[in-house]
Amino acid sequence: MGPVVERPAEPGTSSSVAELELLKQRAAERIDEAAERLGALSRAIWSAPELAYEEHGAHRELTRFLEREPPAASWAVQPHFGLPTAFRAEWAPPEAAAGPGALQLGFLCEYDALPALGHACGHNLIAEVGVAAALGLRAALEAVAAPPPVKVVVLGTPAEEDGGGKIDLIKAGAFKDLDAVFMAHPSQEDAAYLLDVAERDVTVKYYGKASHAAAYPWEGVNALDAAVLAYNNLSALRQQMKPTWRLHGIIKNGGVKPNIIPSYSELIYYFRAPSMKELQVLTKKAEDSFRAAALATGCTVEIKSEAHDYYNVLPNKTLCSAYMENGKKLGMEFISEDAMLNGPSGSTDFGNVSFVVPGIHPYFYIGTDALNHTEQYTEAAGSQEAQLYTLRTAKALAMTALDVIFKPELLERIREEFKSKLQEEQLLNTPA
Repeated sequence: MGPVVERPAEPGTSSSVAELELLKQRAAERIDEAAERLGALSRAIWSAPELAYEEHGAHRELTRFLEREPPAASWAVQPHFGLPTAFRAEWAPPEAAAGPGALQLGFLCEYDALPALGHACGHNLIAEVGVAAALGLRAALEAVAAPPPVKVVVLGTPAEEDGGGKIDLIKAGAFKDLDAVFMAHPSQEDAAYLLDVAERDVTVKYYGKASHAAAYPWEGVNALDAAVLAYNNLSALRQQMKPTWRLHGIIKNGGVKPNIIPSYSELIYYFRAPSMKELQVLTKKAEDSFRAAALATGCTVEIKSEAHDYYNVLPNKTLCSAYMENGKKLGMEFISEDAMLNGPSGSTDFGNVSFVVPGIHPYFYIGTDALNHTEQYTEAAGSQEAQLYTLRTAKALAMTALDVIFKPELLERIREEFKSKLQEEQLLNTPA
């Protein structure tokens, strides 16, 4: 452990600034001390990719790491928290009573992979960032002579790529006592936030009637024709879509043999829009297109939405600004506000979390221009080069968490912005 630092004095004084900077330095040093072990953790997850809700190996690696990371058995780990492959690990300074009034800060880990591509979205690095930032924050607090009442929480959140594990955990109450949450996602650049959008996933099933395609095709009802018409209907719909809307899908089942009229077909589609209100409008248009294809072919249709919609992320610019300030000290070069507002984005179940608790979900460069969800990004996510940028990001998150703890006025602004953004979103999504 490094030298003991006095608890930072009244915010704004020169002594308080210097003391806080010493704590940030200690957080960064602790992350560097654990760099080799953190890299091995990330590599172990990357080497054995697992799909949503099936991340048993990654779950085991993460919980064992926290149970064994020196000092021994120092994290209170609940290995199966709300979901079989979720976990919760906690630490609080023994000198400070972490009672009901304690500030609770959560660091989120993702670790599921993509089918066929493996960790092409770098979730092994997300897990590493979450654990590393928590280690850094803890070390800084251990260096304080009289630490404030605070609890550091690491949450393992499975199934981001499919299903929405964070939404399951919201329903299980995992976020109800947290004051702020932190995570970071690999990308092609450093961005304090991107406008991740709302998403709904649907499965569409058409039921027709089989018949011999050559001898008596008139006896059949072609479910593949319905699927193709639906696909084309949605392609035509794009012409009348807002520039910020997205829809994309596949035909998963189109029949079994060319000389049998297909009696069953299946499509999977994702719809995305900037808000839940706009997502409802897009969904209605798409579902009308699906039903039109059924009517045209004589098929019956079943449209089923997945259990969870992903909400758009509510950015907390107060928290993002603090993160950028810390990141710049570490050498990060952030893209502009205009690029953040107008750049490409996806969807994440962190959006749902951002409606429950203030949080930050920045993106970070990992040393490559390769795009997420490609084989090239899978390779980059497992590279040694990515480690420098990953641990730099963890340091920035830990430093930002220290700002939240020792700058009460910052925490108050974060909370006020969260309430304001939530009210704006509720008004936006209220039916006219």
